[in-house]
Amino acid sequence: MSTPLITPVVVAHPLDPLSAEEIAAARDHLIAEGRLGETVRVAYLSLREPAKAVLRAGGPVPREARAILLDTATGRTTDVVVDLHAGSTVSAADVDPALAGQAPVLIEEFEAIEGILQADEGWRAALATRGLAPDQVRVAPLSAGIFDYEGEEGRRLLRGLAFVQREPGDYAWGHPVDQLVAFVDMIERKVVRIIDDGPSDDPLTDGNFEDPEITGPLRTDLKPLHITQPEGPSFTLEGNVLRWQKWDLHVGFDAREGLILGQIGFDDHGVRRSIIERASIAEMVVPYGDPAPYRSWQNYFDTGEYLVGRDANSLELGCDCLGEITYLSPVVADDFGNPREITQGICIHEEDFGLLWKHTDEWANHRSSRRQRRLVVSFFTTVGNYDYGFYWYFYLDGTIQFEAKATGIVFTARYPGAGYPYASQIAPGLAAPYHQHLFCARLDMAVDGESNAVHELDLQRVAQGPGNPHGNAFTRSRRVLAHESEGRRKAEGSLGRVWEVVNTEKRNHVGEHVAYTLFPEGQPTLAAADGSSISKRAAFATDHLWVTRYAEGERYPAGDFVNQSVGSPGLPEYVAADRGIDGEDIVLWHSFGLTHYPRTEDWPIMPVDYAGFTLKPTGFFDRNPALDVPPSPSGHACTHCADGACHC
Repeated sequence: MSTPLITPVVVAHPLDPLSAEEIAAARDHLIAEGRLGETVRVAYLSLREPAKAVLRAGGPVPREARAILLDTATGRTTDVVVDLHAGSTVSAADVDPALAGQAPVLIEEFEAIEGILQADEGWRAALATRGLAPDQVRVAPLSAGIFDYEGEEGRRLLRGLAFVQREPGDYAWGHPVDQLVAFVDMIERKVVRIIDDGPSDDPLTDGNFEDPEITGPLRTDLKPLHITQPEGPSFTLEGNVLRWQKWDLHVGFDAREGLILGQIGFDDHGVRRSIIERASIAEMVVPYGDPAPYRSWQNYFDTGEYLVGRDANSLELGCDCLGEITYLSPVVADDFGNPREITQGICIHEEDFGLLWKHTDEWANHRSSRRQRRLVVSFFTTVGNYDYGFYWYFYLDGTIQFEAKATGIVFTARYPGAGYPYASQIAPGLAAPYHQHLFCARLDMAVDGESNAVHELDLQRVAQGPGNPHGNAFTRSRRVLAHESEGRRKAEGSLGRVWEVVNTEKRNHVGEHVAYTLFPEGQPTLAAADGSSISKRAAFATDHLWVTRYAEGERYPAGDFVNQSVGSPGLPEYVAADRGIDGEDIVLWHSFGLTHYPRTEDWPIMPVDYAGFTLKPTGFFDRNPALDVPPSPSGHACTHCADGACHC
């Protein structure tokens, strides 16, 4: 007979992330069942979100944890769901790595690879030919993917690239050891292959970007910039439910996806109207374009392989965040199932964002303007050499925006020579291969309810002739995406292509369907060749848009087990049934990102680069929903307003 794991924890909201007590309780249950032993690690442990139908029914909601367990002695991988209220195992299934893929990379595996290599005779010999000792070298533990190397299938592999660290605290990225890579079996704890094309003229470029010898004298003419809200912020936070300027949403967090925003709605004259049921960045991949054998396998799924949420930073006021900041501190599980709090891991604040609207009307002898403001919900994560910010913005006029911020240190190699077509020379002798940062947003849409559809709108030119005698006419074409096979689409900037998510059952006061429109940036999709390993594993990134009918369990665009995944998991599997998507409960999967040709200005640390998308109301409201925004308060006014308050 099962017994509750813990004295029931009061959960304010069924989508709240697992608490430290719940993570510890799940761990204890797994230990009691004999699933979590001396050699077994927790690769992932997080809330198993309740089904939408259960949430909407309004009755009791189960509180469940999902754990992916890896036996580091045998490679056995188990996917377990635990009912925290009942104290019982709901399901437990073994995962075949050769068919499905491996569990995510463990933190302890990052730390173990250098020791395994230092003990390997072949690795030591390769370093010796370069005049290097193992203790002079740092090794980047890199996910291996799946290719055509003999004996790789079924093995749990990491690959190691070496960098010279001259002294503790030295940034080793300026000192790559080229023409050398090791393949390491993390279960057998041994090196299974070394590719070594011999010593090369490796660069020794100083990458210590805070060294005064590199920075020179720091600027002294930057005056203080203070952002203050003496009356506090305009939002309220009750548990994880956030309310701001007619918006309300739930702020969740997961070790894999990081921020998860749920049940996003807007108060329209006293009526709450739903927009998105669940929004997250469900995957990201960084594929590299250098075909050299030491780098041709480089493509990292930072979400599915490395868990961006688990690697989230603790943020610092005045450095990472500026202004009146509210923080949340999510809790994740470590490799042993112990709870670990990420102090100040989520940042919530308001920002001025220039003008909301403005007009000077000489007929009416009147001028008006209002300030735009946005609510920011964000976190930052570090995955190896790169750092990523995930920023969700909510605006006074009903707009939703997402922005990814990429910074950190570019991955480096020796520059082969002038004219090399697959990398930039960022410092003398130092290369950074061309690569992409491709994200996939999963948007479970609920525009005024569940009966949604996607219409593709393109600019349409009109030929000059009868009905268009001066050739000035242009219009729009509209295409309804009726089935999942039609929902795979590419952005087209020359046509101004956008995708309108309409409610098929509700119309506005001019008789048109209420809608929200997705505006893509339309940057390149995955650049790798069709049929390549990465194009199969990251099929989501081969199109800008996929539309699926909602189904429980279809959560990740590259599948559940991304590490060394085989075949075409995730979205290709989801759309195989070609379900109808016109007037259904639908999910948008939007791929976007950066194609990075590194610059000398990106060394030794890269200024932030940006990628994202925007969702705007389109006929959702009957008029501008920000007409009731008041003028700016006294102290931030126009100089021509006599009483010091802005009446513009």
